Amino acid sequence: MIMGFIGFGKVSRNLAELIDSDDVEFITSIEGRSDSTIENIDESKIEVLPTFKEVAAKSDILISATSPKAAADVAKAYGKFVSGIYLDLNNISLETTLEIDKHVKNLVDGAIIGKIDSDNPTLYISGKTASKLLFLDEFLDVKVISEKAGDVAVLKLLRSSYTKTLTALLIESFEIAQKHDLENEFFEIVSLTEGDDFKEKSLSRITNTLKNPKRKAEELEEIISCFDDGELIMVKSALEKLNQY
Repeated sequence: MIMGFIGFGKVSRNLAELIDSDDVEFITSIEGRSDSTIENIDESKIEVLPTFKEVAAKSDILISATSPKAAADVAKAYGKFVSGIYLDLNNISLETTLEIDKHVKNLVDGAIIGKIDSDNPTLYISGKTASKLLFLDEFLDVKVISEKAGDVAVLKLLRSSYTKTLTALLIESFEIAQKHDLENEFFEIVSLTEGDDFKEKSLSRITNTLKNPKRKAEELEEIISCFDDGELIMVKSALEKLNQY
């Protein structure tokens, strides 16, 4: 089986490490990729083809893990060359997912929940051919939600609306605590109700968000695009906060 990647950031790189099987061959391309992505590919030692068109055509499973804004364009450009499963792992809206479904034959809508670099993250999937990916359960926890592409898109955006809005509040509170030289005390007092691992998890969230504020802001924009009925006050505030970085 050949598994191809369009986009080779943290998600793709760790999936290639987790799916440790002699029966799976990984391919990608460095076409138009950044220096950091090319470095990731070189370190992973997977097969590199000249173009993504060739990657798409050769793959039994093509994984799109790029960015929310690029997801639809990637599907339009390469989906028509995929005869196998097209697995989209981008944090995109239901509207974008349904648009992608118009351009690929076998869309599976997916989301990785939990740290991708952990030993056993959870892959949630939906779509008519989602059950064909249950073999991946040998390498990570796989849960099929339904045969309806888009169900996972809604769930992952709901999760993101909670986690990213909460993280924006954490950043704001932490910054105020720093100004008062009370950051350690801040984590200590909140840990009394939120648990002993609150500081560790919070700092991880804050660090990850501040390393990728543009990417996180794009995900919030997808949430607003999908769900906005004039009530997303907190999500819009979180987006405003992230746009400051």
